[in-house]
Amino acid sequence: MAKKTAKKKYSFINEVYEGVVGITEVGKNGAIKLKRAELKELVETVFNKGAKLAAGGERIRFPVIGALVRREVKARKAGKGVNPFTGEAVDVKARPASKKPRWSFPKTLKETFGDKKNW
Repeated sequence: MAKKTAKKKYSFINEVYEGVVGITEVGKNGAIKLKRAELKELVETVFNKGAKLAAGGERIRFPVIGALVRREVKARKAGKGVNPFTGEAVDVKARPASKKPRWSFPKTLKETFGDKKNW
């Protein structure tokens, strides 16, 4: 009987941690050396990997700043519309169905922006 292997969920923190461990060096005096350019490249690489997984349909969480997920956008038929400023009739183009990124922010971040003391 074959055992099913569970697909490991993507973890932004774990990816960054493993990358930092891989690029750090310890000097002779025990000080840790980490180049800014390597760290920047690492963060960009890990973020892009998460974005590709999100495009594949997985919900990717980035600590403190939010989550990224793919959203299905329905097709729209062509039709007539009205310009709200001039009242003039306009043609609305048809739009095919597509998949777009959606970013959702955590509650704590929304509350921080909603609190007028922080303005």
